[in-house]
Amino acid sequence: MSQTPWWSPERHADRRPALLARNRIQNAIRGWLAQQDFLEVDPVALQISPGNEAHLHGFETRAIGNDGIAHPMYLHTSPEFAMKKLLAAGEQRIFAFAHVWRNRERGALHSPEFTMLEWYRVGEDYTVLMQDCAAMLRLAAQAAGSAVLRFRGIECDPFAEPERMSVAEAFSRYASLDLLATCDGAETDAEALRAQCRAVGIKVRDDDTWSFLLSKVLVEKVEPHLGHGRPTVLDRYPAAEAALARPAPDDARVAERFELYACGVELANGFGELTNPAEQRRRFALEMDEKQAIYGERYPIDEDFLAALALMPPASGIALGFDRLAMLATSAPKIDDVIWTPVAEPQPKGDNSR
Repeated sequence: MSQTPWWSPERHADRRPALLARNRIQNAIRGWLAQQDFLEVDPVALQISPGNEAHLHGFETRAIGNDGIAHPMYLHTSPEFAMKKLLAAGEQRIFAFAHVWRNRERGALHSPEFTMLEWYRVGEDYTVLMQDCAAMLRLAAQAAGSAVLRFRGIECDPFAEPERMSVAEAFSRYASLDLLATCDGAETDAEALRAQCRAVGIKVRDDDTWSFLLSKVLVEKVEPHLGHGRPTVLDRYPAAEAALARPAPDDARVAERFELYACGVELANGFGELTNPAEQRRRFALEMDEKQAIYGERYPIDEDFLAALALMPPASGIALGFDRLAMLATSAPKIDDVIWTPVAEPQPKGDNSR
């Protein structure tokens, strides 16, 4: 089915108001961060590893040296590794509007290439990031000239105080599941979670992993209820689902990780950052073992990153999907509507037309 290309003058005229609003939102956030004494940095995208989370899929390429030998490299799925190296080097407050790439992701809320706003605070608690997020929602709405955030008929007041709840509370409220009864730190009990799911009518398979079931329930039962009327901060993720976060000081089953939601859409993912390189290596290995089991592949570990982690001071950090924020602030129906030049759709095999 043919569609008018985004670069046609008529379609561009329709898209242009949202694109200009995107620029205003970016300028407003950039100015606010500068007022907060953040330094803007520009991390390179080409990395040894795209990231070591089981369900993130990188774009692989080859770097050919002067000797003609090719080495595998990846486009990053997040600027996290590079930015944490800057924290190890001595930077205190940094941010970046970084282009990032994630394979196997395309849809109304997903683009294979998108803009991530990532920022870090050295020596500050991760709850401060929640306040940052609330400020950015207000800035986005004001810059777009909108009183609400909107997606698929769901509205969220960006000026309202965010609701804060734990993942365990959300699973109990919206899925009638006792999540923490099925995990203890890094240890998880898939059979116990499968049994709970079956008891409340959630279809599962005998080989579904604990991580898969958590994601399934989150997407199908929990996320659709979050961020209605006011933003939601979904806090205290199970430690087994927070490979880059510190354990919570009062409960080792959960970690200092939260996600921000508006209109049922995930906007940001924040952490009290893990700075123990040995523990980080162990978690990366577990993530890659799961990736190997599910997808038949694994990514290398960035040894340079682990070495830098030993020097990194205590910090909190967060990544926000900037295109999604612009989309909600302008009431755009899909992410491509707020990307200046959307990623092209692959041509069908055998189509050599020019």
